[in-house]
Amino acid sequence: MIILQILGIVAGLGFLIFIHELGHFIAAKMCKVRVLTFALGFGPDIVKYEYKGTKYALKAIPLGGFCSMAGENPDEATGGEGEYLSLTWYKKIWIAFAGPFSNYILAVFLFAFLFNIWGVSRISDLSAIGGTVENFPAAAAGLQAGDIVNSIDGFSVTTWAQMTSALKDKAEKETPFVITRGTHTFEINIKVAKHPVTGVGALGIVPYVEKTDAGFFKSVGLGASAVISQSVMTVLYLADKIISWEKPDIAGPVGVMQVMANAAKSGMEDYIRLLAVISVALGLFNLFPIPLVDGGMIILFFVEGITRKRIRSKIIQVYNTIGLVLIGIIFIFATYSDLLRLGIGKLFGK
Repeated sequence: MIILQILGIVAGLGFLIFIHELGHFIAAKMCKVRVLTFALGFGPDIVKYEYKGTKYALKAIPLGGFCSMAGENPDEATGGEGEYLSLTWYKKIWIAFAGPFSNYILAVFLFAFLFNIWGVSRISDLSAIGGTVENFPAAAAGLQAGDIVNSIDGFSVTTWAQMTSALKDKAEKETPFVITRGTHTFEINIKVAKHPVTGVGALGIVPYVEKTDAGFFKSVGLGASAVISQSVMTVLYLADKIISWEKPDIAGPVGVMQVMANAAKSGMEDYIRLLAVISVALGLFNLFPIPLVDGGMIILFFVEGITRKRIRSKIIQVYNTIGLVLIGIIFIFATYSDLLRLGIGKLFGK
Protein backbone atom coordinates (compact mmCIF):
# COMPACT_ATOMS: atom_id res chain seq x y z
CA MET A 1 0.00 0.00 0.00
CA ILE A 2 2.85 2.41 0.80
CA ILE A 3 4.44 1.67 -2.59
CA LEU A 4 1.08 2.40 -4.26
CA GLN A 5 0.84 5.74 -2.43
CA ILE A 6 4.40 6.71 -3.42
CA LEU A 7 3.68 5.79 -7.05
CA GLY A 8 0.46 7.81 -6.88
CA ILE A 9 2.34 10.91 -5.68
CA VAL A 10 5.20 10.60 -8.19
CA ALA A 11 3.03 9.72 -11.18
CA GLY A 12 0.37 12.32 -10.36
CA LEU A 13 2.67 15.30 -9.79
CA GLY A 14 4.92 14.27 -12.67
CA PHE A 15 1.97 13.99 -15.03
CA LEU A 16 0.47 17.39 -14.08
CA ILE A 17 3.76 19.25 -14.45
CA PHE A 18 4.54 17.40 -17.68
CA ILE A 19 1.20 18.50 -19.18
CA HIS A 20 2.00 22.08 -18.16
CA GLU A 21 5.37 21.96 -19.92
CA LEU A 22 3.82 20.22 -22.92
CA GLY A 23 1.60 23.27 -23.36
CA HIS A 24 4.65 25.54 -23.48
CA PHE A 25 6.34 23.13 -25.91
CA ILE A 26 3.43 23.03 -28.37
CA ALA A 27 3.00 26.81 -28.28
CA ALA A 28 6.74 27.33 -28.78
CA LYS A 29 6.73 25.06 -31.83
CA MET A 30 3.71 26.93 -33.21
CA CYS A 31 5.65 30.20 -32.91
CA LYS A 32 8.79 28.76 -34.57
CA VAL A 33 10.89 28.98 -31.40
CA ARG A 34 13.88 26.63 -31.23
CA VAL A 35 13.19 24.19 -28.41
CA LEU A 36 16.55 22.94 -27.16
CA THR A 37 15.30 20.27 -24.74
CA PHE A 38 11.92 18.78 -23.93
CA ALA A 39 12.24 16.39 -21.04
CA LEU A 40 10.07 14.19 -18.85
CA GLY A 41 11.60 14.30 -15.38
CA PHE A 42 14.85 15.72 -14.04
CA GLY A 43 18.41 14.53 -13.45
CA PRO A 44 20.53 12.29 -15.69
CA ASP A 45 19.16 11.09 -19.03
CA ILE A 46 17.84 7.53 -19.16
CA VAL A 47 16.73 7.70 -22.77
CA LYS A 48 17.34 10.57 -25.18
CA TYR A 49 16.63 11.23 -28.82
CA GLU A 50 17.47 14.26 -30.94
CA TYR A 51 15.19 15.36 -33.76
CA LYS A 52 15.44 18.59 -35.76
CA GLY A 53 17.58 20.34 -33.17
CA THR A 54 15.47 19.34 -30.15
CA LYS A 55 16.61 16.81 -27.58
CA TYR A 56 13.76 14.67 -26.24
CA ALA A 57 14.73 12.98 -23.01
CA LEU A 58 13.41 10.71 -20.29
CA LYS A 59 15.14 11.64 -17.03
CA ALA A 60 15.95 9.61 -13.93
CA ILE A 61 13.68 11.56 -11.54
CA PRO A 62 10.11 11.41 -12.95
CA LEU A 63 8.79 14.52 -11.16
CA GLY A 64 7.48 16.78 -13.89
CA GLY A 65 9.61 17.96 -16.76
CA PHE A 66 10.79 21.06 -18.55
CA CYS A 67 10.85 22.80 -21.90
CA SER A 68 14.10 24.66 -22.57
CA MET A 69 13.84 27.25 -25.34
CA ALA A 70 16.55 29.19 -27.13
CA GLY A 71 16.88 32.77 -25.90
CA GLU A 72 14.60 32.47 -22.86
CA ASN A 73 17.47 33.33 -20.52
CA PRO A 74 18.18 37.10 -20.70
CA ASP A 75 21.91 36.43 -20.20
CA GLU A 76 22.05 34.14 -23.25
CA ALA A 77 19.58 35.88 -25.57
CA THR A 78 21.22 37.29 -28.70
CA GLY A 79 18.12 38.69 -30.39
CA GLY A 80 18.43 36.16 -33.19
CA GLU A 81 15.65 34.40 -35.07
CA GLY A 82 13.99 31.49 -33.27
CA GLU A 83 14.70 32.85 -29.77
CA TYR A 84 11.91 33.23 -27.25
CA LEU A 85 12.69 36.79 -26.12
CA SER A 86 13.03 37.88 -29.76
CA LEU A 87 9.37 37.15 -30.50
CA THR A 88 6.66 39.78 -30.73
CA TRP A 89 4.95 40.44 -27.39
CA TYR A 90 1.70 38.60 -28.16
CA LYS A 91 3.52 35.41 -29.19
CA LYS A 92 5.48 35.44 -25.93
CA ILE A 93 2.20 35.87 -24.05
CA TRP A 94 0.72 32.90 -25.92
CA ILE A 95 3.66 30.65 -25.03
CA ALA A 96 3.52 31.72 -21.36
CA PHE A 97 -0.26 31.24 -21.24
CA ALA A 98 -0.18 27.83 -22.94
CA GLY A 99 1.21 26.06 -19.83
CA PRO A 100 -1.60 27.05 -17.41
CA PHE A 101 -4.13 26.65 -20.23
CA SER A 102 -3.02 23.03 -20.69
CA ASN A 103 -3.63 22.39 -16.98
CA TYR A 104 -7.14 23.80 -17.34
CA ILE A 105 -7.85 21.66 -20.41
CA LEU A 106 -6.60 18.59 -18.53
CA ALA A 107 -8.80 19.44 -15.53
CA VAL A 108 -11.90 19.73 -17.75
CA PHE A 109 -11.06 16.36 -19.30
CA LEU A 110 -10.53 14.70 -15.89
CA PHE A 111 -13.74 16.11 -14.41
CA ALA A 112 -15.66 15.12 -17.54
CA PHE A 113 -14.19 11.59 -17.31
CA LEU A 114 -15.34 11.36 -13.67
CA PHE A 115 -18.88 12.50 -14.48
CA ASN A 116 -19.10 10.21 -17.51
CA ILE A 117 -17.83 7.08 -15.73
CA TRP A 118 -19.07 7.52 -12.14
CA GLY A 119 -22.05 9.78 -12.75
CA VAL A 120 -23.09 13.07 -11.16
CA SER A 121 -23.43 13.14 -7.38
CA ARG A 122 -26.41 14.88 -5.80
CA ILE A 123 -27.34 15.02 -2.13
CA SER A 124 -30.71 13.32 -1.69
CA ASP A 125 -33.48 15.16 0.15
CA LEU A 126 -34.93 11.86 1.37
CA SER A 127 -34.65 10.86 5.02
CA ALA A 128 -32.04 8.25 4.06
CA ILE A 129 -28.74 7.78 5.87
CA GLY A 130 -25.65 8.11 3.70
CA GLY A 131 -23.19 7.31 6.49
CA THR A 132 -22.56 7.63 10.20
CA VAL A 133 -20.04 9.66 12.17
CA GLU A 134 -17.78 7.90 14.66
CA ASN A 135 -18.47 8.52 18.38
CA PHE A 136 -22.04 9.72 17.71
CA PRO A 137 -25.32 7.92 18.64
CA ALA A 138 -26.18 6.62 15.13
CA ALA A 139 -22.91 4.69 14.85
CA ALA A 140 -23.20 3.39 18.42
CA ALA A 141 -26.78 2.21 17.75
CA GLY A 142 -25.68 0.30 14.64
CA LEU A 143 -27.45 2.40 12.02
CA GLN A 144 -26.05 1.86 8.54
CA ALA A 145 -25.71 3.66 5.23
CA GLY A 146 -28.90 3.09 3.25
CA ASP A 147 -31.19 2.97 6.29
CA ILE A 148 -34.32 5.12 5.95
CA VAL A 149 -35.70 7.04 8.92
CA ASN A 150 -39.52 6.79 8.87
CA SER A 151 -40.39 8.51 12.12
CA ILE A 152 -38.83 10.25 15.13
CA ASP A 153 -40.68 10.20 18.45
CA GLY A 154 -43.92 9.29 16.66
CA PHE A 155 -43.66 12.05 14.04
CA SER A 156 -43.50 10.83 10.42
CA VAL A 157 -40.55 12.12 8.38
CA THR A 158 -39.91 11.69 4.67
CA THR A 159 -37.29 14.38 3.93
CA TRP A 160 -33.89 15.34 5.34
CA ALA A 161 -35.23 18.76 6.37
CA GLN A 162 -38.11 17.18 8.33
CA MET A 163 -35.69 14.82 10.03
CA THR A 164 -33.25 17.55 11.17
CA SER A 165 -36.19 19.66 12.36
CA ALA A 166 -37.57 16.77 14.43
CA LEU A 167 -34.15 16.22 16.03
CA LYS A 168 -33.59 19.84 17.14
CA ASP A 169 -35.27 19.60 20.56
CA LYS A 170 -34.24 15.99 21.24
CA ALA A 171 -30.71 16.74 22.51
CA GLU A 172 -29.68 14.31 25.27
CA LYS A 173 -33.13 12.64 25.20
CA GLU A 174 -33.91 8.93 24.74
CA THR A 175 -35.93 8.98 21.52
CA PRO A 176 -37.78 6.22 19.58
CA PHE A 177 -36.98 5.88 15.87
CA VAL A 178 -38.67 3.76 13.21
CA ILE A 179 -36.10 2.59 10.65
CA THR A 180 -36.42 0.71 7.36
CA ARG A 181 -33.47 -1.40 6.27
CA GLY A 182 -34.08 -3.10 2.97
CA THR A 183 -37.43 -4.89 3.38
CA HIS A 184 -37.25 -4.95 7.19
CA THR A 185 -38.74 -2.19 9.39
CA PHE A 186 -37.89 -1.96 13.08
CA GLU A 187 -38.08 0.42 16.03
CA ILE A 188 -35.05 1.44 18.08
CA ASN A 189 -34.51 3.83 20.99
CA ILE A 190 -31.49 6.12 20.69
CA LYS A 191 -30.23 8.77 23.08
CA VAL A 192 -29.72 11.79 20.82
CA ALA A 193 -26.48 13.73 21.30
CA LYS A 194 -26.11 17.48 21.74
CA HIS A 195 -24.24 19.10 18.85
CA PRO A 196 -21.02 20.62 20.27
CA VAL A 197 -21.41 23.84 18.25
CA THR A 198 -25.13 24.49 17.72
CA GLY A 199 -26.44 22.73 20.83
CA VAL A 200 -29.33 21.08 18.93
CA GLY A 201 -30.03 17.36 18.78
CA ALA A 202 -27.63 15.39 16.58
CA LEU A 203 -27.50 11.73 15.53
CA GLY A 204 -24.18 11.88 13.70
CA ILE A 205 -25.41 10.99 10.23
CA VAL A 206 -24.68 12.37 6.76
CA PRO A 207 -27.12 12.64 3.82
CA TYR A 208 -27.43 9.95 1.21
CA VAL A 209 -25.72 10.84 -2.06
CA GLU A 210 -27.49 9.85 -5.27
CA LYS A 211 -25.67 9.39 -8.55
CA THR A 212 -27.23 9.97 -11.95
CA ASP A 213 -25.75 9.10 -15.34
CA ALA A 214 -24.36 11.91 -17.47
CA GLY A 215 -23.73 11.61 -21.19
CA PHE A 216 -20.53 12.69 -22.89
CA PHE A 217 -21.56 16.22 -23.82
CA LYS A 218 -23.19 16.92 -20.47
CA SER A 219 -20.06 15.59 -18.75
CA VAL A 220 -17.84 18.01 -20.69
CA GLY A 221 -20.11 20.92 -19.78
CA LEU A 222 -20.11 19.91 -16.12
CA GLY A 223 -16.33 19.51 -16.24
CA ALA A 224 -15.89 23.05 -17.58
CA SER A 225 -18.31 24.37 -14.93
CA ALA A 226 -16.38 22.59 -12.17
CA VAL A 227 -13.10 24.17 -13.35
CA ILE A 228 -14.60 27.67 -13.54
CA SER A 229 -16.32 27.29 -10.16
CA GLN A 230 -13.14 26.11 -8.42
CA SER A 231 -11.09 28.94 -9.94
CA VAL A 232 -13.62 31.64 -8.97
CA MET A 233 -14.01 30.32 -5.42
CA THR A 234 -10.23 30.19 -4.95
CA VAL A 235 -9.75 33.76 -6.18
CA LEU A 236 -12.62 35.04 -3.99
CA TYR A 237 -11.23 33.19 -0.96
CA LEU A 238 -7.73 34.62 -1.41
CA ALA A 239 -9.11 38.11 -2.10
CA ASP A 240 -11.19 37.98 1.09
CA LYS A 241 -8.17 36.90 3.14
CA ILE A 242 -5.99 39.66 1.67
CA ILE A 243 -8.63 42.36 2.22
CA SER A 244 -9.23 41.27 5.82
CA TRP A 245 -5.49 40.81 6.48
CA GLU A 246 -5.96 37.18 7.50
CA LYS A 247 -3.59 34.30 6.88
CA PRO A 248 -4.90 32.09 4.06
CA ASP A 249 -5.03 28.36 4.65
CA ILE A 250 -2.97 27.03 1.75
CA ALA A 251 -1.32 23.67 1.17
CA GLY A 252 2.35 23.35 0.27
CA PRO A 253 4.21 20.40 -1.25
CA VAL A 254 4.05 18.38 1.97
CA GLY A 255 0.29 18.86 2.27
CA VAL A 256 -0.31 18.09 -1.40
CA MET A 257 1.70 14.87 -1.18
CA GLN A 258 -0.18 13.81 1.95
CA VAL A 259 -3.57 14.37 0.29
CA MET A 260 -2.41 12.57 -2.87
CA ALA A 261 -1.24 9.59 -0.82
CA ASN A 262 -4.64 9.36 0.88
CA ALA A 263 -6.47 9.68 -2.45
CA ALA A 264 -4.33 6.95 -4.03
CA LYS A 265 -5.25 4.68 -1.12
CA SER A 266 -8.98 5.42 -1.18
CA GLY A 267 -9.60 4.61 -4.84
CA MET A 268 -9.34 5.64 -8.48
CA GLU A 269 -12.35 7.99 -8.42
CA ASP A 270 -10.96 10.05 -5.52
CA TYR A 271 -7.48 10.02 -7.06
CA ILE A 272 -8.63 11.31 -10.46
CA ARG A 273 -10.80 13.95 -8.79
CA LEU A 274 -7.81 15.16 -6.77
CA LEU A 275 -5.63 15.31 -9.91
CA ALA A 276 -8.29 17.51 -11.53
CA VAL A 277 -8.42 19.81 -8.50
CA ILE A 278 -4.61 20.12 -8.32
CA SER A 279 -4.42 20.71 -12.08
CA VAL A 280 -6.80 23.68 -11.70
CA ALA A 281 -4.76 24.98 -8.75
CA LEU A 282 -1.51 24.63 -10.72
CA GLY A 283 -2.94 26.44 -13.72
CA LEU A 284 -4.44 29.20 -11.56
CA PHE A 285 -1.28 29.76 -9.51
CA ASN A 286 0.76 30.12 -12.68
CA LEU A 287 -1.64 32.80 -13.93
CA PHE A 288 -1.20 34.96 -10.83
CA PRO A 289 0.75 38.18 -11.56
CA ILE A 290 3.84 36.99 -9.69
CA PRO A 291 7.20 37.72 -11.34
CA LEU A 292 8.92 34.63 -12.78
CA VAL A 293 5.77 32.50 -13.08
CA ASP A 294 3.73 32.54 -16.30
CA GLY A 295 1.24 35.16 -15.10
CA GLY A 296 4.04 37.54 -14.17
CA MET A 297 5.66 37.13 -17.58
CA ILE A 298 2.31 37.73 -19.29
CA ILE A 299 2.02 41.07 -17.44
CA LEU A 300 5.58 41.97 -18.43
CA PHE A 301 5.02 41.24 -22.11
CA PHE A 302 1.62 42.98 -22.06
CA VAL A 303 3.43 46.14 -20.89
CA GLU A 304 5.85 45.60 -23.75
CA GLY A 305 2.92 45.54 -26.16
CA ILE A 306 1.46 48.77 -24.75
CA THR A 307 4.74 50.71 -24.74
CA ARG A 308 5.88 49.25 -28.08
CA LYS A 309 9.35 48.94 -26.56
CA ARG A 310 11.14 45.65 -25.92
CA ILE A 311 11.81 45.02 -22.22
CA ARG A 312 15.52 45.21 -21.50
CA SER A 313 17.30 42.06 -20.35
CA LYS A 314 18.45 43.77 -17.13
CA ILE A 315 14.84 44.55 -16.17
CA ILE A 316 13.79 40.94 -16.83
CA GLN A 317 16.65 39.69 -14.61
CA VAL A 318 15.63 41.94 -11.71
CA TYR A 319 11.97 41.07 -12.26
CA ASN A 320 12.73 37.34 -12.14
CA THR A 321 14.87 37.73 -9.03
CA ILE A 322 11.98 39.43 -7.23
CA GLY A 323 9.72 36.60 -8.34
CA LEU A 324 12.16 34.00 -7.06
CA VAL A 325 12.17 35.64 -3.63
CA LEU A 326 8.35 35.85 -3.53
CA ILE A 327 7.94 32.22 -4.57
CA GLY A 328 10.50 31.20 -1.95
CA ILE A 329 8.51 33.02 0.74
CA ILE A 330 5.25 31.38 -0.42
CA PHE A 331 6.96 27.97 -0.46
CA ILE A 332 8.32 28.38 3.07
CA PHE A 333 4.99 29.68 4.42
CA ALA A 334 3.00 26.84 2.78
CA THR A 335 5.45 24.17 3.97
CA TYR A 336 5.39 25.58 7.50
CA SER A 337 1.57 25.49 7.44
CA ASP A 338 1.71 21.86 6.27
CA LEU A 339 4.04 20.91 9.12
CA LEU A 340 1.80 22.64 11.68
CA ARG A 341 -1.19 20.65 10.37
CA LEU A 342 0.85 17.46 10.77
CA GLY A 343 1.49 18.34 14.42
CA ILE A 344 5.11 19.43 14.27
CA GLY A 345 4.05 22.67 16.00
CA LYS A 346 3.92 20.71 19.26
CA LEU A 347 7.71 20.55 19.18
CA PHE A 348 7.79 24.34 19.43
CA GLY A 349 5.05 24.58 22.05
CA LYS A 350 2.33 25.72 19.58
